[in-house]
Amino acid sequence: MTCTPGQPCEEGRKRGRALGALLLMAAIFVALSFASFVKSRTQVVPSDVHYANFDAVQGKRVFQAYNCMGCHTLLGNGAYFGPDLTNVYEHAGPAWLAAFLPSAGGWPTRPAVQVHLADADQQADTGIKDMDAYLKKFPGAAERIARRGGHDSYMPNLPITGTEVKQLIAFLKYTSEMNTMGWPPKPQVDGLAFPQAKPFPQAAAAPNAGAAPSPGAPQAAADPAQQGKELAAQLGCTACHATDGTKKVGPGWGGLFGHPVRLADGNTVTADDAYLAESIRSPNAKVPEGFTAGVMPAYDAATVPDDQVKSIVAYIRSLQGGGQ
Repeated sequence: MTCTPGQPCEEGRKRGRALGALLLMAAIFVALSFASFVKSRTQVVPSDVHYANFDAVQGKRVFQAYNCMGCHTLLGNGAYFGPDLTNVYEHAGPAWLAAFLPSAGGWPTRPAVQVHLADADQQADTGIKDMDAYLKKFPGAAERIARRGGHDSYMPNLPITGTEVKQLIAFLKYTSEMNTMGWPPKPQVDGLAFPQAKPFPQAAAAPNAGAAPSPGAPQAAADPAQQGKELAAQLGCTACHATDGTKKVGPGWGGLFGHPVRLADGNTVTADDAYLAESIRSPNAKVPEGFTAGVMPAYDAATVPDDQVKSIVAYIRSLQGGGQ
């Protein structure tokens, strides 16, 4: 481009402005590129979030290994078959997640969640031992227990280990601590009349839904096996154990009593009263072959008194015909 003879020439000035703008944009690009490698100023990073001895990076690997995004979303990304998991830790807390993840085919009951309150890692993370205090801090757990506890879910049981559960909790804790700028949005249903728009019932209306009978409470049924059946449902046992011989998260109960059980260490024991009671109190003491230690929590005497353990054993003993 050349200047017209006899006319003022602006070519050099225009080129200078264009070059200056280009250099300014290049400087901004370089500065932002460097800033992307600097530790986030306000955003939490995965390596800084821990649960138990695991960080969120380890949990993300488990999340990816089980293809959780095939059904769920995080920050709106993923599939929409299951709920968004961005804030599930903040809403439901680690004890509810620990109760749900190993046996996701059934929603946890209050006693099932209460068992995980005794876990040292849970107490170190939340500082909570009391169930009512836990439900107050994590109202999403109270809502889930009141509406769904003891019912089947649409999610399959996964071959997840106890270690993987805690790693996943670390990852979900991280996503709850992210600054998501208000995601996920809260649906506005005020003024809408169709049934799907009605707010969920308040969990506070039934805070003890699914609770196990207290140690001194009178039993409604005189038959120990019937009492055991009711307790197994209240404690969520049937989410992991089938009442026939079907293998789920744990061994099937149908036809189990009195038969030999091969253990993971190669030994064999008989499924008698003592073995079944020990499996409730200390499930990692004698793990059956083909199953993983650390998945089933230990039910101590404060949660399941001895008489209730005997009732559950009596119920398992009654399942000689393949379940009911």
